[in-house]
Amino acid sequence: MKTHNLTALVSILALSGLLPTMANAEQLDDDSQISPPSIGTDIPVTYFGPPPSTVEPELVGPVQLLKSGVLDLDAGTITLPLYEGRLKETGESVWYIVTDTSDAEVAEALGVNHAAKLVFADNVRAVRIAETSFDGTLLFHWGSVDFSPERDVVPGNAIDPDASPFPPLSFQPGAIGDELYSPLVKIISAGDHIYNAPMIAFNVSEEQLNFCDSTPDYSLVHDKVVYICPEEGTVTLELTAGFSFAKPVLYLSTDTNNELPAALEGAIYAPGLRDVAVGSDDSLFSAVERIFGFINGPVNTVEGEVNPQRQGFNSALSGEGGPLNVLGGIPTVATDYSPLWDLNLGEWTQYAVDQNYVSRLTEEFQILGLVERGFITGPGGARYGSTGNIINCPIVHRFL
Repeated sequence: MKTHNLTALVSILALSGLLPTMANAEQLDDDSQISPPSIGTDIPVTYFGPPPSTVEPELVGPVQLLKSGVLDLDAGTITLPLYEGRLKETGESVWYIVTDTSDAEVAEALGVNHAAKLVFADNVRAVRIAETSFDGTLLFHWGSVDFSPERDVVPGNAIDPDASPFPPLSFQPGAIGDELYSPLVKIISAGDHIYNAPMIAFNVSEEQLNFCDSTPDYSLVHDKVVYICPEEGTVTLELTAGFSFAKPVLYLSTDTNNELPAALEGAIYAPGLRDVAVGSDDSLFSAVERIFGFINGPVNTVEGEVNPQRQGFNSALSGEGGPLNVLGGIPTVATDYSPLWDLNLGEWTQYAVDQNYVSRLTEEFQILGLVERGFITGPGGARYGSTGNIINCPIVHRFL
C-alpha cells in the first residue's frame, strides 16, 4: 500500500480536492455549497419551493450532470459503474469507468456527459481503439497503466519557508501510462463513437480489488479511488471543487498529459493525450475547453482560519484545500463542453498584489478581462495562455 511523508500527504490530499475529514467537509461547504434562501428572511427554508433547475436544468439551481453515478455531497464523492474489459492481444484485465461520449443518444441513455468535441481528439495516440466481443466485453487494442509508483509531492517551501510552495521541489505521479495510453477510446464496432473511459486498475483480479468498505491498495488502483467493489460493479471516487461561469461545481480528475499535474491532481500520467492540440479553445475542430488555474491567489493569512477568498496552487500546496480552478463551458451552461481541459495558468502581478486586487476568481471572462488589463500574466510574467497541459476532468455536478 502506498505511503507518504506527512508534508507530501497533506499537500496531495489538499490539492486533489477533498480531504476525508470533518474539517475538509466544512471547507467543501465554504467553497462550493450554496447557502439556503431563508437567510435574511423571517421564514424557514421549508417555505421555499424547489429550485428552477428541477424544471429546466439550464435555470438556476443544482444539477447532477454525470447522472450514471450516486453522488454524495457530504463526502465529496461519486459512485460509478465499474467495468472490466481486456487487452485484445494479451487478455490482461482493464478496469475502467465511462464518463463522456461523443454519441448524444448513448450519453442520454447511460446518464453520461455528451461531449461532441471528442471527435476532434482522434489524432495519432490520443484515441485508443477498442471493439466489443460477443458478450459485450470491451477489447482494447493497446494501452496499459502502471499503478504501482508511490505518489509524492514536496512543496517548494518544504526546506525554505520564504520560498513559494509552487512549483514543488519534487513530485512523482502515482500512476503512469505507457506511451500508447489515453483515456479516450473509439469503439469501432459501435459506430466509431469516442468514449472517455479512464482506467481504474490494470491486470489485477476481482479478488485483488475487493475493497468494498476499506481503504484500497493504491499500488493497484487509481489514486482517486475511495472504495472499489467489483462484485457489485461499483467504484467510489473523490471529486474536486471548482467553478464554471461563477457556478460552483464538482469534477473528477482522472488523467493528464504531464507528470507534474498528474502528481498534483492524483491523476494518471497519460502520454497519449500529448497528441491532442491545445491553445485553440472554442475554435473550429478544437477538442478542448480551457481550465484556469492560479499560482499566487489569496491564501489564509491567519493560521486556523479560512480566508473566504482563498484560491490557487500556493494555497493548495500549503494544505488549505483544493486549488479551486475555474472551468470553461459545461453542459447546461454552454454548448462546447469537453472533458479535456487545456490548462491556462495565471500569476497575479506584483502591482496587483501591492494594490490589493488579488481575490478569488470564478468566471472565465472575468479572468480574461484581468489578463487584458495586465493584472494577471503567465508564470513569471510570461504571455498568458495555454501551458500545453491537458487534464481529463469530467464534470459531475453543478451547485447553482
